[in-house]
Amino acid sequence: MIVVDIETSGVDFIKNGIWQIGTIDLDTLEEYLDECKIDDEEIVSEESLKVTGKTEEELRDSNKKTQKEMLEKFMEWVEKRKIKNFICQCPQFDVSFIRVKCSKYGIKETFHHRAFDTHSIVQTKFSEINNSLSIKDNKSNFNLNEVIGFCGLNPERVEFTEGKLTKEGKPHNALEDAKLTAECFSRLIYGKNLFPEYDEFKIPENLKK
Repeated sequence: MIVVDIETSGVDFIKNGIWQIGTIDLDTLEEYLDECKIDDEEIVSEESLKVTGKTEEELRDSNKKTQKEMLEKFMEWVEKRKIKNFICQCPQFDVSFIRVKCSKYGIKETFHHRAFDTHSIVQTKFSEINNSLSIKDNKSNFNLNEVIGFCGLNPERVEFTEGKLTKEGKPHNALEDAKLTAECFSRLIYGKNLFPEYDEFKIPENLKK
């Protein structure tokens, strides 16, 4: 299985572009990170720059490969994986964004259409413990930072909600977020650590097997 995270120039699949892909192959723990420039016609939102700590010039760097080239290379990498299902915090965003861009460039998708999402898994685990779902302001409140905290890790990532800074922290990075998602998946499903760098963060008792 392949844990995937992307960084984009905004949340609109058509108007914005993907500029970074980070993944972890859970079978081999092989890491994959690639970057590109977004297409000329794609726009950049201010919030995306705040979240990633980048400038628009960096997202349009002409020295980098094109988005089409990045996705072609990524699909070649995915095709070599043993299990081709994606794991994401929110497949509705990451997988949908990738599919829209693959369609745009006529690139064959080499991943399976079914994906795992840590959001649903953590809500299931939360309901088993608390006999209810975690709902705030009439919606699920388990974003990646909330999932990370639930799994006993320290969410150091910067967080914006509706364009407003709600938590100071490190800029988002696709590979770092993929590793955090993979660590959370391992703790939620198997009740054990995955990466040595997270050993200092103890697994909550209610997640241990």
